Amino acid sequence: MSEIAKRVFTQVFGVVGAILERDGKFLLVQENNPPHPDHGKWNQPAGWIDVGENPVAAVAREVKEETGLNFTPTHILGVYSRVRRDLAGKFGEQTLPHPLKIIFSGTIGASSSGHFDTEEISENRWFTPEEINAMDKSTLRDMDIKNEIQAYLSGTRYPLSLITHTVQE
Repeated sequence: MSEIAKRVFTQVFGVVGAILERDGKFLLVQENNPPHPDHGKWNQPAGWIDVGENPVAAVAREVKEETGLNFTPTHILGVYSRVRRDLAGKFGEQTLPHPLKIIFSGTIGASSSGHFDTEEISENRWFTPEEINAMDKSTLRDMDIKNEIQAYLSGTRYPLSLITHTVQE
């Protein structure tokens, strides 16, 4: 990774994620990154927005990479600001990870392969809301996933038009 593209945790950074529901269950991915403190924890399909990337395209890419599923975002579920005090100093002396997460809901395409990047993810599994609510911070990467699922179940939906992506030439 070039020095300009190096990811740092000394400022707020953009992340996209998806709440994927099928038959009343929600898809979580198990993190596979042994040196990272969140290794082995369950998370929603999510990841960094690449510099210059449209967040709507970024979430479709991240879901494909982490689940092998073709995801079409249809709504924004919410924007979540999450300060990770539990990881303060883990990535350098002055670090305090603070992702600003745009969470999407949408549809899963019928032609999805289900093959995913095993370097980042060790397993995908569908969980009931009750199973996810029973998870604690030792098994669930971001506890706000519980709130996101509750928002999804309560019908919270915002239009994708809330995002304006501009590339200035």
